[in-house]
Amino acid sequence: MGTIQIKQAGMLTTVQDLGRWGFGRFGMPVAGVMDEYAARVANILLGNKENTPVLEITLMGPTLTFDAETAFVVSGGDLQPHLNNAPITLWTVYQAQAGDTLSFAGLKNGCRTYLAVTGGFQVETVMGSASTYLRGKLGGYDGRALKAGDVLLTDQAESHKIFPGCSLPSNALPHQNEETIRVILGPQDDAFTRQGIDVFLSEPYTVTNEADRMGYRLDGPKIEHKSGADIISDGIAPGAIQVPAHGTPIIMLADRQTTGGYTKIANVISVDLSTVAQKKPGEIIRFKQISIREAQQLYREREQQLEHLKQFVCHDLERTQHISRYLVTINGQPYHVSVEEVK
Repeated sequence: MGTIQIKQAGMLTTVQDLGRWGFGRFGMPVAGVMDEYAARVANILLGNKENTPVLEITLMGPTLTFDAETAFVVSGGDLQPHLNNAPITLWTVYQAQAGDTLSFAGLKNGCRTYLAVTGGFQVETVMGSASTYLRGKLGGYDGRALKAGDVLLTDQAESHKIFPGCSLPSNALPHQNEETIRVILGPQDDAFTRQGIDVFLSEPYTVTNEADRMGYRLDGPKIEHKSGADIISDGIAPGAIQVPAHGTPIIMLADRQTTGGYTKIANVISVDLSTVAQKKPGEIIRFKQISIREAQQLYREREQQLEHLKQFVCHDLERTQHISRYLVTINGQPYHVSVEEVK
């Protein structure tokens, strides 16, 4: 076991895994990471199980100190991570030493960054999940966001399996700046006029300041209902797009309620939820309709890509190598440099 001390907490830093599934019938939201792809990749690169708890960091990063040798990966949005004040690369395995400090220089792109460590963050599970559900004040670290002075336990038992320097292949990097979000119409698309659906699929929408882990309220042209926006409450899937009477859409996300009584014009496809999670207020979203078959194919392709990544990581873990690391200063700027000798 090791510990990580939180020196500064950042804007919103929480412990999350892939969610608290199976309790929707009791009204318990799933919660979990907003950007599933980023969290899963970070854990895969470390040889962790994909559901291993990570830190989700929003907009402004924390400053934290490692008390023991710890392998870690930073993935997702680019908050410009630094190890001991030297910039490091996203989607890459690093090895911190006791006393090393991880910090973030500021937001460059995206919205949410993920920190995974070998073995994961050790917190008590609630209903089988380590995810923090903030409104319910449960899960994660005492059911709340991290604050300065908190100490997180980590499990270093599997540290011998990691491969420092291993990184996500460039062809697997996500397109976080993509404006177009693909959707499947329904289940209440028949509640909207043809003109309303055309507006939804052709006009740009802006993420407002009312955007959090529960959902993103968008601003843009009004979407016309045939008669009204209210329905008998039914289930809300991740990525469901509600359109209340005011006519502008709301994308329901990780901390969404389990049921709702507003018409849902469409649903964001699974593979594009990570793109939505990296949007921040002021950014543009455009919706594009695709078929269920296309969505399923895109999902299969993503899962195959992640399976290939697992094989790639396992191959590297089996290689015999020696990696030397140096801290090099060029024009006053420090850089971490790795030299690998493969035998």
